[in-house]
Amino acid sequence: MQIQWYPGHMHKANQEIKQTLPQIDLIIEVLDARIPFSSQNPMLSTLRGDKPCIRVLNKNDLADPERTKEWQDYLEREHGVKTLAVTTHQPDKVKQIIELCGKMLPSKSAAHKVIHTMIVGIPNVGKSTIINILVGRVIAKTGNEPAVTKRQQRINLPGNIVLSDTPGVLWPNVENKHSGYRLAATGAIKDTAISHDDVAFYTAEYLLENYSRLLLDRFQLERLPTSEIELMEMIGKKRGCLRAGKQVDLDKTAKILLTELRSGALGRITLETPAMMAAELIELAAIRERKAAKKAARKRKWKEKN
Repeated sequence: MQIQWYPGHMHKANQEIKQTLPQIDLIIEVLDARIPFSSQNPMLSTLRGDKPCIRVLNKNDLADPERTKEWQDYLEREHGVKTLAVTTHQPDKVKQIIELCGKMLPSKSAAHKVIHTMIVGIPNVGKSTIINILVGRVIAKTGNEPAVTKRQQRINLPGNIVLSDTPGVLWPNVENKHSGYRLAATGAIKDTAISHDDVAFYTAEYLLENYSRLLLDRFQLERLPTSEIELMEMIGKKRGCLRAGKQVDLDKTAKILLTELRSGALGRITLETPAMMAAELIELAAIRERKAAKKAARKRKWKEKN
């Protein structure tokens, strides 16, 4: 699945981030704890250089706690990176971000110098809600859909911290098809840009393999299905998603599965692990090599003809 969803304001936001970064002391990247890898913007890893970075794993209450700990250990192997797992339902935990900023820049904090920070994150990751908690009042617009924040703004925080907020940004083309599915499953991409059925089948296959007990309990299934299509049909029958002739309405069933995953009704679920990402990055590198080889071959043929 190739996801192409890159509104004009996102291109502008990427340019603003590049222009602002030289004046920034520390980066706060908000990730979805259910998809810590897929919700990263790879542009930042290239641009931040040696600037310290706090990776905030938001929606921690929806994620598998064992997987979250695994991800925190993995992410903190990178030099200059600290992590904090939070949920916006626990404001005191979110406010630890301010304290952590000071700890990561002790010389500035001790000298009472301004700490210039930038907060970034993909759409619908909860960045604006986190900002409102840090400020202590509603200053950033929030919403249930992606792409609410449309422009960059500067915000004063306690602890002599100045925070530059940026619109939620997805990179132009999600090359890793698995990341594309996970972004869609968690709601980071507008539902109008994807097929419910396609995403739900991908999600169902993963859940069968990794969270079968949650599926059995939530949908009151008598046995574990052997395939994703059988799972979808069993859920559809249990929830009354039937059309004429008692055929299961897969679109309605898909919406139910994704809604219950996103809300946490299905249970605490993480959709990727560091080990999975290592394998997928190898696969992605091979795909890039094949694409480069095909491009080089086309270029040679063009030169030969001309």
